Amino acid sequence: MFRSSKRFLLEKIIKNGNLRNGLNKNDGRSGSAVASRYLSHEPLSYREESYAKHIPPLFHPLPGLKLPTSLPDFLERQTTKVTTLGNGLKVASEDALGPAACVGIFVDSGSIYETEECASVTHLLERLAFKSTKNRSHLQIIRDVESTGGNVGASASREQMGYSYDTLKAYLPAAVELLIDCVRNPLFLESEVQEQVIKVKREIEDITKDPQQYLLESLHLVGYSGALGRPLMAPEPALERINESIIGKFYEENYTADRMVLAAFGVDHEQLLAIAEPLLYDLGRGSAVEVPKSIYVGGDLRHKADSEKTHVALAFEVPGGWHQEKDATTLTVLQTLMGGGGSFSAGGPGKGMHSRLYLRVLNKYQEVQSFSAFSSICNDTGLFGIHSVTGSDFVARAVEIAVNELLAIATPGQVTELELNRAKNATRLAILMNLESRAIVTEDIGRQILTYGCRKPVDYFLRCLNEMTLEDITVMAQKMLSSPLTMASWGDVDCVPSYASVSQQFHAPI
Repeated sequence: MFRSSKRFLLEKIIKNGNLRNGLNKNDGRSGSAVASRYLSHEPLSYREESYAKHIPPLFHPLPGLKLPTSLPDFLERQTTKVTTLGNGLKVASEDALGPAACVGIFVDSGSIYETEECASVTHLLERLAFKSTKNRSHLQIIRDVESTGGNVGASASREQMGYSYDTLKAYLPAAVELLIDCVRNPLFLESEVQEQVIKVKREIEDITKDPQQYLLESLHLVGYSGALGRPLMAPEPALERINESIIGKFYEENYTADRMVLAAFGVDHEQLLAIAEPLLYDLGRGSAVEVPKSIYVGGDLRHKADSEKTHVALAFEVPGGWHQEKDATTLTVLQTLMGGGGSFSAGGPGKGMHSRLYLRVLNKYQEVQSFSAFSSICNDTGLFGIHSVTGSDFVARAVEIAVNELLAIATPGQVTELELNRAKNATRLAILMNLESRAIVTEDIGRQILTYGCRKPVDYFLRCLNEMTLEDITVMAQKMLSSPLTMASWGDVDCVPSYASVSQQFHAPI
């Protein structure tokens, strides 16, 4: 039985003819003889020796095999193409190989444009994204997104709103139409608004139990006077008076064509224009809107809570914000250089272990549970500082350590060339790795055009990074520390040193 089946297999191989040319070699043996020996029970060592003699090497193409088109070793990144429609709306895209694409709409609208009457609207607009429109129910939107295998999302910030749709290129027309419908034609049904108000109230309760998010919000509330001092997270009193008419009024005033960008990655620009222009050309242009002013003032906010851990954040102003892109790049490197994290690294051992705050604080003081640098940058200003988590008995010492670390980076000679180069390499890696994500590239295109009016190439930021020196780091740190201190704390705040005593350490002669 075995012999007959082996003979049948052998005859099929030879009759096929595919191996005949490869098996007929210089020793004159027939393909049948070689194949028979290769399928026999001879020792492996013999088969290995005969393989080299009778089987074509794999680094040569098989006879008659059609080779695929060779790909180039290096592909130039596509440029971002931008078209401004007659109503002022900008359409921007960057093409790329691959079967998937991402498209998004970004709006120059956020909590800085809110008034006392419409406080918390931005937070609710984020939650009301992809709800019922004039053309679709919420259920129909869900079904349409599911049918394309897509993924939709929305995000709100103090200055901008973003809506995105990630899907396969084959479904691009449907994705663009649905995205525009959801952003342009929302109904703000009373039932949906009230449902989201209830959810936001629960979310606020959770935020007050999340010290890190609570502190970042608190730093803006106490650190700024004016627009940036308004809460992004909806305060509960404001939610009590919010309704669909207030949301609709804010939407009509801010969601205008001249303040919108349709951005896409992985899409041909002409194809995107052909799909989107008929859906957007008649969207109204708004009247000129002056960006609300913000003044950085500094201050102190403390939230007493029953907890074994006490959180303290010290922050200073980053003047210029994203509009000073070289300073913003320097700040990004500075944050990487300082680094830090928790005493336990969920990402595995070794992550960020060479940053200054790991080497100089976390590895040295067992009482410190978390110690990290953070930043929050807006168009014209921003915040940079250190967030620490310790037990109540070590809070005063942790604040002192944070003060010393911030003063050190502002002192010439305290940061080494090795530290700077390591931070620059890590920042470069993070930038390039992020730009491998369709969603991040789409967001980068949209937000840059809203901020700068154009898309600056990644090479520009990498060049700023490469040209950075130790002096740039020192000057940037000195500029920040010359601004008023902003403090926020959560937990056993009675143990936190007074604002005046901490502030005095930064503004005393060095």
